[in-house]
Amino acid sequence: MECPDCNSTHIRKNGKRRGKQNHICVDCHRQFLDCYAPPPGYSDEVKRECLKMSVNGMGFRAIERVKGVHHTTVIYWLKQVGEHLPDSYAPESIPEVGELDELETFVGAKKNKIWLWTAVDHFRSGILGWVLGDHSAKTFAPLWATVARWQCYFYVTDGWSVYPGFIPDGDQIISKTYMTRVEGENTRLRHYLARLHRKTLCYSKSEDMLRHAIRLLLHYLKFWDVPVPA
Repeated sequence: MECPDCNSTHIRKNGKRRGKQNHICVDCHRQFLDCYAPPPGYSDEVKRECLKMSVNGMGFRAIERVKGVHHTTVIYWLKQVGEHLPDSYAPESIPEVGELDELETFVGAKKNKIWLWTAVDHFRSGILGWVLGDHSAKTFAPLWATVARWQCYFYVTDGWSVYPGFIPDGDQIISKTYMTRVEGENTRLRHYLARLHRKTLCYSKSEDMLRHAIRLLLHYLKFWDVPVPA
């Protein structure tokens, strides 16, 4: 046995502390126990399970009922990992045909509408870019800055009036028929994330929390795992 401070092996027993054997270092007089209880808190496995439940359609209070972890603790874990995740991941290849769409949800209350704009590759699964905000050109502009670099042959959208202000003439196809990829991806977001369900009691209290939840879900759908908060 060694002293944890000076590494001396000149150790003596020094009574009991809370039922455990106490020791003292003769050289530096540091007192210590044989073994210490594990630090308080939840294991990495519990944290991982709670976050996986969150990205598989369960709200925070439902997770609390099942796992016995207070919902504010799960929210804190989500915020911890969401702050360090990217918004999206670079495409494996440059899309030739892009699809753009908007998904309506709300923040704080059901009267406070907000839109999630998404961009995908028509021929490959996965969301390649997104922005969150109102239904205006100002919100869409940062997403278009990313999409425009793809230089697609054309872009498939719905009839929302914002798109013609960005997409060059002749490069836009307005057709719900050819928007199967982006609508499928948006449906998948609604399926996995409780706060995006069409009829739900779950909702984000702030835009930041909604952003964290989306980042974590996109990470999960790409890697089928979640980061463990520190």
